[in-house]
Amino acid sequence: MGKRLRQQRRGRGNPGYRSPSHRHVKDIRYPRLDATSGVIEDLVHAPGRSSPLAKVDFDGKKALMIAAEGMMVGNEINYNVPGKISPGNVVPIKNVPEGTFIYNIEGQPGDGGKFVRTAGTSATVVSRGDKVVVLMPSGTFKSFDPRCSATIGVVAGGGMKEKPFGKAGNKIHAYRSRSKATFTVKGQAMNAVDHPHGGGGHPQVGKPSTVSRNAPPGRKVGRLSPKRRK
Repeated sequence: MGKRLRQQRRGRGNPGYRSPSHRHVKDIRYPRLDATSGVIEDLVHAPGRSSPLAKVDFDGKKALMIAAEGMMVGNEINYNVPGKISPGNVVPIKNVPEGTFIYNIEGQPGDGGKFVRTAGTSATVVSRGDKVVVLMPSGTFKSFDPRCSATIGVVAGGGMKEKPFGKAGNKIHAYRSRSKATFTVKGQAMNAVDHPHGGGGHPQVGKPSTVSRNAPPGRKVGRLSPKRRK
């Protein structure tokens, strides 16, 4: 008999597993502007996002951008000015010197920024040519179109994980904004009617934990069987 597993309930999209989008700040992308500079008016908290946001005034047009480490209210940032390489400035990656830290990198020119947007992360420009090679936070090398834009510096908020939650309620509120499970119970600790790994006199799976890729949703827990190599 199939069990009602945690991933089944999450997949059905009940309110307890939905991220509260009505409390989130709008999608953060590079604005399309004619202005070449702006002034930081405020640094704001964004629920559901690990890094703070900077509210920038570009000659009367307001925009929200992912804040860089060291940004302060009143600082001036440059927008698509090739020679201005300082934290917070947005420039095409073809104009970024090798070894420079960048973040919020566009996957395609004009898409608004897709990569390296988490607090405390940064990528490094390795080489420039027909493609710009960037060392990603994961340690992999990725090639980008030289016309893609990126922000100079490191994403602010890097010390967020170092502060202890202190109590369970703080973790609940923090994880709720991102629709993440606060606590996880092992299947071995459940009863047999609640999970295929449950039951028994002491915590053990009691059977092979590798399941078929064709197993029904209530049975597909543990490790999937490996694919056959040709």
